[in-house]
Amino acid sequence: MEFSGGRTFLFRVPEGEDLLEFVNRFAEAKEIKTGVVSAIGSLKDPKIGYFDEDINDYRIIELEGTFEMVSLVGNVSLRNEKPFAHIHVALGDGEGRLYGGHLFEGKVFVAEVFIQELKGSPLERKERENGLSLWEEEPLE
Repeated sequence: MEFSGGRTFLFRVPEGEDLLEFVNRFAEAKEIKTGVVSAIGSLKDPKIGYFDEDINDYRIIELEGTFEMVSLVGNVSLRNEKPFAHIHVALGDGEGRLYGGHLFEGKVFVAEVFIQELKGSPLERKERENGLSLWEEEPLE
């Protein structure tokens, strides 16, 4: 897929909001169908995880406390005709340990979010046999 730059958004998420839910609501309100997301800040009691191919489902890791978002990267595409944010995070604790994975949940202490909208044919996620919702593959030809 080829895209051109659309609108650019930079905003702070209110304290106490669930970050993922807020980004999804923001994308829907602004009618963002495709884009890239990054952020910095910190989350309280986040739930992260990874997809376990042996069970075709996610394993969830529940962290307790406040964690610094060392990195947050992701994208927005369509899933069931609505904007859907797919976000991965690297989270640091007070001892300098790092935890990472797919973000499922996290209450905002501080979150400064950047979204770059992409213009072109929207990417749409479709359920696959392995349980994941993925885009169509891009042929090289």
